Amino acid sequence: MHKLVEILIAIVMIGIVIVVHEFGHFILAKVNGVVVKEFSVGMGPRLLSKKYKGTLYSLKLLPFGGSCQMLGEGEESDEEGSFATKSVWKRISIIVAGPLFNFLLAFVLSLIILNSIGYDPCYVYNIDEEVAEATGLQDEDVIVSYQGHRIRVGRELGIYELLDGVSDKTIKITYVHDGKKITKSYQPVKVAKYYIGIHYQMNGELEGNGPVDLADVVKDGAAARAGLKKGDKIVGIDGTMFANVDEFIAYTDEHPFGNETVIVSYERNGEVHTAEMTPKYDESYSLGFSYNVNYREKIGFVKSLKYGVVEVEYWIKSVIKSLGYIFRGKASADDFGGPVRVVSEMTSVMDSSYKTDGLFYAFLNLINWAILLSANLGVMNLLPIPALDGGRLLIYIIEVVRGKKMDPEKEGMINFIGFVLLMLLMVFILFNDIRNVFH
Repeated sequence: MHKLVEILIAIVMIGIVIVVHEFGHFILAKVNGVVVKEFSVGMGPRLLSKKYKGTLYSLKLLPFGGSCQMLGEGEESDEEGSFATKSVWKRISIIVAGPLFNFLLAFVLSLIILNSIGYDPCYVYNIDEEVAEATGLQDEDVIVSYQGHRIRVGRELGIYELLDGVSDKTIKITYVHDGKKITKSYQPVKVAKYYIGIHYQMNGELEGNGPVDLADVVKDGAAARAGLKKGDKIVGIDGTMFANVDEFIAYTDEHPFGNETVIVSYERNGEVHTAEMTPKYDESYSLGFSYNVNYREKIGFVKSLKYGVVEVEYWIKSVIKSLGYIFRGKASADDFGGPVRVVSEMTSVMDSSYKTDGLFYAFLNLINWAILLSANLGVMNLLPIPALDGGRLLIYIIEVVRGKKMDPEKEGMINFIGFVLLMLLMVFILFNDIRNVFH
């Protein structure tokens, strides 16, 4: 697939996610009698426009996003059909509709994947002997609860393991064996060995065994010191090359890291680089078993509706927990990404999937990215930050509690300050993207 085509497809997909968000605002505005001055698809100069029933519908040059401009939005207005004249509950419904439509889009797109290749039950394998003895776990048992958290798909367990970590505290699991639920508690496995400091995605692709795609690089670890970054792909160690996760695991099992320097080959933006790194000795804790996040099991349409909801929940949960990871100070500047990095990573996944699995799976991986982006946009817009939907929603909730509107000038000033801060953040993310993608 040509790189330019991949970039355009990625940009259009991001644009669709944003337009659906704005369409949610648009629909609820119309339902509640608010005049929509302009609804546009795309940004920049208008290419086409037509006015219909008081609304200017526009198609703009840049296929990136859209907008819904309402009468009296962000200002005091007594005109008929003004957003400002509507009841607080109608204004709340209009604001909430944007994120809600993103979640609905994520649900619909999830159905495409689920009905194409199925879902990923949390089967276990490679069970540590002590854990097996303490819990009775056997290969192909299914984890359904971990530390009180319900587990429906393997990736849910992955969130807790990666973002919460595994400590020396007792682990409580519930699993299904021969149709029977069993709950057990056990001590995590202490692991003392040499690491290069990476976390990689077991499900680099939606189908088949994907590349060793770095989900995170441990701060001050050997890989980080050697310059590796989140999104890089490990393709070889000491001259032995491997194409997927299974080959990487097989190699590191046969050649465990020690205190000697290793040469790691990694791919970034389609180019292969090498880096010398000395593994670091560390003591940590593990679950004591591996679990499925890659194998997909076919399901019927009715069951896909249930797992469509699970899929949306998973992505919402992953966004929220990732934010918690950031607020706890565990993320670095390199972990922040915007449109440039998103397009770069989307095209990288599409290209890799197209070469290894064909056009259909490249399409499914694009859909998977759209689900992530849609859920991300929905959650981020609900954060109580001025200038975002969540900030405005907070103002209207305060209005409900107080029983009267906030002074329009104060509301406008809060939103203006929030907008300025948001733009500064976007500038930082843009330069960070350019530094990370093109450096």
